[in-house]
Amino acid sequence: MPDTEKLHFITSDFIALIKKADAHVAAQWGKMNFQQMVEHVTDFFKVSSGKIQMPVVTPVEHLPKYKEFLLSDKIFKENTKAPTSVLGDEPLPIRNAAFSVAISKLEKQVHDFVVHFKDHAGAKTSHPVFGELDFDEWVLLHYKHATHHARQFGLM
Repeated sequence: MPDTEKLHFITSDFIALIKKADAHVAAQWGKMNFQQMVEHVTDFFKVSSGKIQMPVVTPVEHLPKYKEFLLSDKIFKENTKAPTSVLGDEPLPIRNAAFSVAISKLEKQVHDFVVHFKDHAGAKTSHPVFGELDFDEWVLLHYKHATHHARQFGLM
């Protein structure tokens, strides 16, 4: 059973925070600008619904430790970065001509994530760092990830 408060945050509150923010808000840390962050989070939802597939880069023997972090109340610290082998050293260039389009695409991918797991109950999809995750685990990870970026841009 997913954490309903965290699910509500990622499906509703996070998008509302992004929509009311100034599209030119500066990051408090990291290299991404606001639109790059939105597009990055969008890609992350594509990974969770299996639309983007990436190999797991974490050694198998370390996955239990990562899962322990995922299931904990610990947050991603400032400047936490995905392995270079997953995202590279620099943020991806902006792909959407308008910020409003980036937000619409994020909303669609969040919706598609929920629908994917509703249509495939019990399914797991692979995250490049955390390995195979079910819906409940993805909700926890999306929550940690979304709140990390909301803090990065001073939205919460």
